[in-house]
Amino acid sequence: MLERRQIQRVVDMALDEDAPFGDLTSQTLVPATAIARAELVAREPGVFAGAEVFEIAMTRLDPAVTVTLEASDGDSFDRGAVLARVEGPARVVLQAERVALNLVQRMTGIATLTRTYVEAVAGTGVRVVDTRKTTPGLRALERHAVRCGGGHNHRYSLSDAVMAKDNHLAVITDVTTALRQAGADLPHTTHIEVEVDRLDQIDTVLDSGVVGTIMLDNFSLDDLRAGVAQVAGRAVIEASGGITLDTIADVAGTGVDVISVGALTHSVRALDLGLDIRVS
Repeated sequence: MLERRQIQRVVDMALDEDAPFGDLTSQTLVPATAIARAELVAREPGVFAGAEVFEIAMTRLDPAVTVTLEASDGDSFDRGAVLARVEGPARVVLQAERVALNLVQRMTGIATLTRTYVEAVAGTGVRVVDTRKTTPGLRALERHAVRCGGGHNHRYSLSDAVMAKDNHLAVITDVTTALRQAGADLPHTTHIEVEVDRLDQIDTVLDSGVVGTIMLDNFSLDDLRAGVAQVAGRAVIEASGGITLDTIADVAGTGVDVISVGALTHSVRALDLGLDIRVS
């Protein structure tokens, strides 16, 4: 769950970055008594994410600013929809505008893209998940946006689970023994996942008896089907590696349980939202 303190930390950093000594333009040209009324308007259809983020970004500088949300996280909307309304001192609204838009546009872009991936595998029972390929400092917000789009989250950080990837296995002499020892040393609540890139690695990994998830990385469709048969229910199967909207339905059809898609966060396009402002 996205916590308010996480949002505040990101917003404070962004506001300080954008106006370290105040908004010179607004302070120079906009009367201190001016009141702004604004609408957050969709320039294209999508799936909303970042309602609380937008509210905090707009009100953080001055509680005199009020935000009325017209959409909730996860809501679909059409072009022209009003997603939120803002009212308050014009100087404050103008100073917060870009930070609020940057964050909510990116989050909404992620939610919208995620929804398309989730819809592509609807009815298969496959879970679409994100990865750690997130923008530094924005992981909590981007992971929340994935959930708004109907996706799920992978481990949040390196501290949350054991996940042995190819570079880890490259420096381990006896993989089965090393995994078995890890299972003995770790708390029983710690999940262990191992990435393999060849079918002949699967039994070596599963023979440890401690692996909960096995990731089949960059496998062809035929090898994914063979891998599912080889694992035979002994672990959750995750498919990963270069999966796109054009291929995800075929990957889901191989019988895997989870598909991880780095593109949900690492190469998403921010959705076009605008803040239409009137000042009085």
